[in-house]
Amino acid sequence: MPGPCLIEELAWPELAARLEQGETLCVLPVGATEQHGRHLPCGTDSLLVEAFCRAASSRTGVPLLPTVRVSSSHAHTTTWPGTLSLPPRMLVEVILEMASWVRASGFEKLLIVNGHAGNPAPLKVAADELRWRGGLRVGVAHWFALTDEIAAAVAHDAADWHANAAETSLMLHLRPELVRVSEIRDDPDRTEGLALSYTVAQTSIEGVTGAPSTASAQSGEALFETVVAALSELIERVRVETPPRLEPVAELGSGGQPERREKR
Repeated sequence: MPGPCLIEELAWPELAARLEQGETLCVLPVGATEQHGRHLPCGTDSLLVEAFCRAASSRTGVPLLPTVRVSSSHAHTTTWPGTLSLPPRMLVEVILEMASWVRASGFEKLLIVNGHAGNPAPLKVAADELRWRGGLRVGVAHWFALTDEIAAAVAHDAADWHANAAETSLMLHLRPELVRVSEIRDDPDRTEGLALSYTVAQTSIEGVTGAPSTASAQSGEALFETVVAALSELIERVRVETPPRLEPVAELGSGGQPERREKR
């Protein structure tokens, strides 16, 4: 199997050739840099989403943008060292700016693959704004929610999971040398039934939520394969997806009434 198609390793004529051959899509992995308890590295979210995307690129040939490694992690606070974070609104602006350059390079579609549970809201806002701007069709997928099976496997030990069994198992499979097994501590999910939102420091003792002591490299390998297969299938669907309707659309005129405008 060929390796991943990394845009950062291509010369521009090579990228231009792929576009001329009909490629319309590129993928943007979005991770995070934040504390992951005593046993996992601060780059866990970035390492995992990048691994999923590289494997999917190897299978599908889709061009892969450099991973965004700092995103919206304010909820982890400064209680523990190692967290780097952008305000949610700044992450929106980062995605909007990157998307403009993706479109300028000649791509028509952008699939954002998210690896951090704190990112769905700002990524949705960015996708909504790009949908309004037009010119580039954008989708957002969260690796931990690609299918019901994956979502159940990830959250089986904690609904508000973090550095839990699933993440620890994946790291034991992909980067076992980075897992401090002797430092693993379980910590239950304390968020059930809460109506308000709290920081990780207000819900976790040492930054973990879940039961990482139940993790294994074997379960990590199985979950990794499931995620990569689902992501690869999604990429192939996005490549050929077209709008369900291509008809005139209505816009509000100066009097506040809808006007018909031909969609370009």
